[in-house]
Amino acid sequence: MSTTKRCYYETLEVERNADDSTLKSAFRKLAMKWHPDRNPGDPQCEMKFKEINEAYEVLKDGDKRAAYDRYGHAAFEQGGFGGGAGFGAGFASSFSDIFEDLFGMASQRGRGTGRERGADLRYNMEITLEDAFKGKTAQIEIPVSVTCEACSGTGAKAGTKPKTCSTCGGAGRVRQAQGFFTLERTCPTCQGRGQTIEDPCPSCSGSGRVIKERTLSVNIPQGVEDGTRIRLAGEGEAGLRGGPPGDLYIFLSLANHEIFQRDGADLHCRVPISMVTAALGGEFEVPTIDRGKTKVKVPSGTQTGRRFRIAAKGMPVLRSRQVGDMYVQVVVETPQNLTKKQQELLAEFEKLSSGETQPEAVGFFSKVKEFFGSRASAP
Repeated sequence: MSTTKRCYYETLEVERNADDSTLKSAFRKLAMKWHPDRNPGDPQCEMKFKEINEAYEVLKDGDKRAAYDRYGHAAFEQGGFGGGAGFGAGFASSFSDIFEDLFGMASQRGRGTGRERGADLRYNMEITLEDAFKGKTAQIEIPVSVTCEACSGTGAKAGTKPKTCSTCGGAGRVRQAQGFFTLERTCPTCQGRGQTIEDPCPSCSGSGRVIKERTLSVNIPQGVEDGTRIRLAGEGEAGLRGGPPGDLYIFLSLANHEIFQRDGADLHCRVPISMVTAALGGEFEVPTIDRGKTKVKVPSGTQTGRRFRIAAKGMPVLRSRQVGDMYVQVVVETPQNLTKKQQELLAEFEKLSSGETQPEAVGFFSKVKEFFGSRASAP
């Protein structure tokens, strides 16, 4: 065995009885480690990388491996086995084996079909709070690409068929060797479809699809919130040349309600009450989201901002049996446009009032008085 070259088995760090799977695994591991792109500017790595490829090129071939096992490196000297085991056409095939591992790119193998999945579509829909409460089935009309009936989605004129691309042989991609790199790119003739159309369909101009208005039924479940997304599988744009269709996504937004404000599953509303009702107590009716009514009892002395909770009168929780609550916040309304008699009665009431009728006001102004008194006595 020649002493100028290292043993191929040692180069790949495998035993002499290693099977094909072990050889390939070892080659990938070492090639990724010593690849020049991962070690820029390092000539030692480049030489190591070449040795690894040369060793694998020999050992992966049954005939070459048998010759190497019997005669060593001498089997490939003096023109043996086509002039050596260096970088020839075999290197390109070896490198393509690890192309995906090195760069994370999936090389397309086999013949292309020309079929491409259609694009997903988005439709924005505004619904009312009542719709979100009850749920509904809505009808929508959308312009969408559908499969051309004239050519059944092939893109070719009736009576003809797409032909295999002569440039890429139907693979959709072409390879080009540059030095000891093999680059793969989309076929410029068929744009990656693997097929060409010589006589396109006049109805769809060769695309295999046409634009039509479609009416779809959308089921909106109870409890949907603002921003909820509903997916209609297969209702998006038709695929190119008979490819599978995309999906349609319905994005829901809730219109503002004139009475209620939503917070998750709970509803809130503000109700004005008279000064008399707030002072003496009483009750009033408020509407509920289910188009019903409920009574709210107000105790005497109620102040602005007080909230009353009405259980289970809120929104249903999506895909659940739970229901939120409703909160009623009262706002004590100051009377306006008083008659002279009303003004006199209020003035009389003010004279008869004591600190007990307005404890919050009395307490506040007492603090104000103490504040200014402390400033006056300061040195």
